[in-house]
Amino acid sequence: MRAKCVWTAAVFGLVLATPAAAQQCGGDFSTWLNGVKQEAAAAGVSDRGLSALSGVQFDRRVISRDRAQGVFTQTFAEFAGRMVNDYRLKNGRSLLNKYSSTFSRIEQTYGVPGPVISAFWALETDFGANQGDFDTLNALATLAHDCRRPELFRPQLIAALKLLDRGDLARSEMKGAWAGELGQTQILPSDYLASGVDFDGDGHVNLKKSVPDVLATAGNFLNRLGWRANEPWLQEVVIPADLPWAEAGLYNKIPVSKWESWGVKARSGNLPGGSLPASLVLPMGRNGPAFLAYPNFHVFLEWNQSLVYATTAAYLATRLDGAPRVDMGNASSGLSGAQMKQLQQALLDKGYKVGKVDGILGAMTRDAVRAEQLRLGLPADAWPTQELLAKIR
Repeated sequence: MRAKCVWTAAVFGLVLATPAAAQQCGGDFSTWLNGVKQEAAAAGVSDRGLSALSGVQFDRRVISRDRAQGVFTQTFAEFAGRMVNDYRLKNGRSLLNKYSSTFSRIEQTYGVPGPVISAFWALETDFGANQGDFDTLNALATLAHDCRRPELFRPQLIAALKLLDRGDLARSEMKGAWAGELGQTQILPSDYLASGVDFDGDGHVNLKKSVPDVLATAGNFLNRLGWRANEPWLQEVVIPADLPWAEAGLYNKIPVSKWESWGVKARSGNLPGGSLPASLVLPMGRNGPAFLAYPNFHVFLEWNQSLVYATTAAYLATRLDGAPRVDMGNASSGLSGAQMKQLQQALLDKGYKVGKVDGILGAMTRDAVRAEQLRLGLPADAWPTQELLAKIR
């Protein structure tokens, strides 16, 4: 699985408090690396950790990966169709059974159910099979030296040195995703330090080889992101054609009872208690799949802020928990990358905030699309279409 490319700021205070020098980037790599070494020493990294910097190199492959994140252009149908496959469902259910006692202990301790943890385990590394082969220190140093996001990666480089100091992984084991994530659920070094759990009791937190440590750390991490025990996260629903579309959207949190009064029904089973807040998520518009997203769904977004990724992970977790295959509906395929850029530019010209004009349907572009749909009297489902593009033009 590709590395996560969007991170939450929730690194729990371990490495965020850095001096102004931490923002420096570019220039001679050796000189820059020496500055990192000085900062790491001031942060308490011992000679053991600092010595690991001696062989660190700039890796141009990392920069190439960072600039080519094509997964974000995929629709939910494309991404979920590829990732929620028979292999992951079969193996996920088998591993839930194999480690049932471990998952039970984790849920008792952290409140996070096994299917949720297993969904991330599946999507990130195919249950540990594909953890990545990039040298972690090289990757983090490259991204921290690059001036695109140094404020994100320089603290992670220092956290990786602290991780070596702690002795949970040897230098030779520091291999993972191109963006510096480690282990079977691909978490950043700062989160490894903050949320790591020695669940097998051997005195170390090994997220590359120890399945109990991997699963418990994921449970602890999700708990710290705000997971609410004994509550659902995502549920497929059937929606009426005359829904008040202005109420749809990820950040409109409305009691389930109100959604029911508007004709929203569970596609399988029953909706939960009427007072639980829920948002109507339409990843491909009103003609595509429809979900009620409960408070726990926002924890998936904390893990990865891509709506397509988060919805896919949450959907996979429901499948592992016994839900049927989603009805993909009859949604349009959306806009091409070039058309999306045209739409973003047109929305930008109208005064909307869309972030970068990059052809990617991110959260800001979705919000702008929804606002423009409301202005034009169209169903506000935040899904860009040829019709919308034509009207804006």
